[in-house]
Amino acid sequence: MNTPSTEMKHTSLFKKLLFTCLVSVCIIACNSKTQEETDTPATDSSAIADTAQSELNSNQSALLETMLGTAPAEGTILRGVSFGDPVSKVKATETFEMFEEVADHLGYTMETPQLETIDVQYFINKDKKVESIRVDVYLNSADATKQLWNAGKAHFTEQYAAPKEEGKVVTWNKNAVRVNMEDVSSGKDYGLKFEFSPAGAAVLAKK
Repeated sequence: MNTPSTEMKHTSLFKKLLFTCLVSVCIIACNSKTQEETDTPATDSSAIADTAQSELNSNQSALLETMLGTAPAEGTILRGVSFGDPVSKVKATETFEMFEEVADHLGYTMETPQLETIDVQYFINKDKKVESIRVDVYLNSADATKQLWNAGKAHFTEQYAAPKEEGKVVTWNKNAVRVNMEDVSSGKDYGLKFEFSPAGAAVLAKK
C-alpha cells in the first residue's frame, strides 16, 4: 500500500484551506448584500407618481391666474381688456407673445415649462374694437384638465354666480357678460376652451 508523500498532503491541506476561505468570502458577501437591501428604504410609489405629475402638469390654479391676468382692473373682462376696447389698447395691455394679427382678430400665446399652451384671441369688429374673446388652453393630461375645469368653475361662479351646466359645457350669464367654458379634450389631446362675449348677443368668437 502506497503512503501519500508529504508534498501531496500539503497540497490537499492547501486546497481545503482555499475552499474554506472561498466559502467564507461568499457568505460575507451575501450577508452584506442582504444588509444593504434591508437598509435601503423602499421607494414610495405615490411619491414617484406625484413627482411625475408635477413634472408633467402645472399647478392649474396658478395656470388659471396666468390666463386671467394678475390684478385685473375693475370692469375689464379678461387680461385687462373689455368689450369695445380698441386694438391699440389690446396691444399695449397684452403681455403674451403675439402670433397672429389679421383683419378680424389678434392672437397671443404663452407656453409653460411643462409645454402647456394658452392661446388668446381677441376678435374685433369693423371699427377695430374688441367684440369677443376666446381662450384655448392645451394641457398634458386628463387630471390637469379636471383640475383647471374645477378651478375655472369656482372662479367664474364666484364672479358671475351659479352657472348653467350641460355635459362638457358650463355657461355663466350676468352683468352683460356671457362666459362659456368647454372641455374640448379628444383622445390624448386635452384642454379647455373659454369664450367671453356680451350677454344677450350671439357668441361671436369663431368655433
